[in-house]
Amino acid sequence: MERKQATRVQTSILNALEKKILVKMAEKMPSRVTSDMLSAIGFLGSVLIAAGYILTDVSIHFLWLASFGFVVNWFGDSLDGTLARVRNCQRPLYGYYLDHMLDCFNELLMFVGAGMSVLMDLRIALLLLVAYLIMTVNVSINAHLRSEFKLTYAKLGPTEFRIIIIIVNSLFALIRPLREFSVAFSVCGRPVELMALDMVGLAIFFILAAMFTVTFIKDLHIYSDLDPKKR
Repeated sequence: MERKQATRVQTSILNALEKKILVKMAEKMPSRVTSDMLSAIGFLGSVLIAAGYILTDVSIHFLWLASFGFVVNWFGDSLDGTLARVRNCQRPLYGYYLDHMLDCFNELLMFVGAGMSVLMDLRIALLLLVAYLIMTVNVSINAHLRSEFKLTYAKLGPTEFRIIIIIVNSLFALIRPLREFSVAFSVCGRPVELMALDMVGLAIFFILAAMFTVTFIKDLHIYSDLDPKKR
């Protein structure tokens, strides 16, 4: 079964440096380590992230576990495909399917875990999850329709987002007034209380929504040119 490979479009800030590091790591990886093992390690990272967030109800210091989980997730998720390319043992169909399905499960664990922590409202976490999944669908559609696999939005890719989240985790773990800050107000007579991380989550959501809207309009114009109205 043949399938045209989509061109990876990766223009994030750290892409060039990250690519060099990943290739060197892949070249030194023991032969017994396979891409599937690395994919499993990436999934384990998302489990650690979810556990770290959920356990903040026990101690806020479990945020460090969540941050460590992001490092583990990066290691497995970023290196599995690189290892296959370095060893010239790519499995395009299998790899594409496994990578994208695991991404969905990984993000589900991460966002739901954050929503079950003492720091974020589950509804806001689910809102972020929906935004991420919509962007994922858009990437997959573009990969199918014009063989372009775009991994970057506004010079930010998965690695940059992981770093941002680790920084946010560190700030909340270290600064007590920040994690205890909240704002209470009412919407249509219903009381609403937002914690500081809720506000960060909402800010990220609106940024993602703006980035996606720009991308959607741009893509729509591209497809309109590729598939013009019949006269």
